[in-house]
Amino acid sequence: MPRTDAGSWRGGQPIWPLVLIVCAVASTFLPARASSGREGGTTQPKARVGLVFDVGGRGDKSFNDAAYLGVSRAEKELGVEVSYLEPSGTEDREAALRLFAARGFDLVIGVGFIFSSDIEEVARAYPNVHFAGVDFAPGPRGIPDNVAALAFREEEGSFLVGAVAGLMSKTSHVGFVGGMSGPLIRKFEVGYMAGVKEACPSCVVHSAYAGTTPDAFRDPAKGKALASAQIAAGSDVIYHASGSTGHGVFEAAHDAHVYAIGVDADQAEEMPGTVVTSMVKRGDVAVFDVVRDVASGRFQGGMRVFGLAEDGVDYVHDGPHAAAIPDDVKAKVAELRARIVAGEVKVPSR
Repeated sequence: MPRTDAGSWRGGQPIWPLVLIVCAVASTFLPARASSGREGGTTQPKARVGLVFDVGGRGDKSFNDAAYLGVSRAEKELGVEVSYLEPSGTEDREAALRLFAARGFDLVIGVGFIFSSDIEEVARAYPNVHFAGVDFAPGPRGIPDNVAALAFREEEGSFLVGAVAGLMSKTSHVGFVGGMSGPLIRKFEVGYMAGVKEACPSCVVHSAYAGTTPDAFRDPAKGKALASAQIAAGSDVIYHASGSTGHGVFEAAHDAHVYAIGVDADQAEEMPGTVVTSMVKRGDVAVFDVVRDVASGRFQGGMRVFGLAEDGVDYVHDGPHAAAIPDDVKAKVAELRARIVAGEVKVPSR
C-alpha cells in the first residue's frame, strides 16, 4: 500500500528526487512570515498556503497568473505565508499537493481542472488539511468536505466577447481556438458562439482545438497554425481559450492585421493593437476569498461558482486596452450584460 507521507513509493518509483527539487523551488519563493503573534521570538503567519501551478506555470498571463495575484494579495493584506510549486507532469501534480499537505499547510491550492482528481484523492488522504481547486470538476464520489471547488461561468464572459466579435466583424466570419478539448473549454466556445449569434445572426464561427492533452495549452505554433487557417477562411476576429497556445493566435492575428481576443486576464500587452479585448476570469478574487476564509477560520467546502452577477467574469471594456471598441458596441454589450445578470438571457454552457 502506498503511504501518504512525502517520502512514499508510488508506482514502483521513489518520489524523493521530486521532493528535493520542489523543496528547493518552494524555498526560492518562500516569503517572509507575517505576524499574528509571537512564540519564542518567532513571527508566526496567520496561515500557510501552498499553490501548485497548472501547465504553463507562472508568467502565463492567464489563469496561473490570476491565482498568483490572488495569493500575493492575501500575503500582503492577510499576513499569510505562501509557497509555490510548478510540476512538470501528471505524476508531479499529485506529489506536489501531497508535499504541501504532509508539511501541514493550512490550505493547498491546485490551479486548473486537470488537478481535480489529484486534489480529490489527496484531500481524502489528508482530511485535516484544507484544499481548493480552481476550475475544479467534481468526480463521481462528489466533493470532499475539505475541498473548496472554485468554478466560473466562463460561458457568460465568453458571450460578451462573442457579442463584441459579432458586432465588430466586417467579414461576418469570426474564429475560436481552444486548447485541450473537453467540457471546460467547450463552455468558452459555446458561450462565445451564442454571443456572436446574438449580435450577428448571419456570422459564421470557425472553431478548432489544439489537442486532447494538457500540452494543448502550451503549443503556440499550433495556435498560430489554427488561427491562420481561420483567417484564410475569412475570420477577422479570433477568440482563444488556450493558455500559452494563444500567443500563437495573437501572432497570426497581428501578421494578418485582424483582431484577437484574450482570455482569463487582460492580455492586451501581449500584442498591443491586435488584442481588442479580453474575457476576464477573476481567479484572483476566488483564490483570495478562500485564503481569507482559511485565515479567519471560516473555511467551507463545496462548490463556489462565480459569474457575471458575482463579478467573477467580465470583459475588458474600460481604459486604453478597450480603446478600439466603438462606443455603440460597448453600449450594446452593456445591455446584454445587464440582461444576463437579471436572468433575462440564459447563456448556454454546452
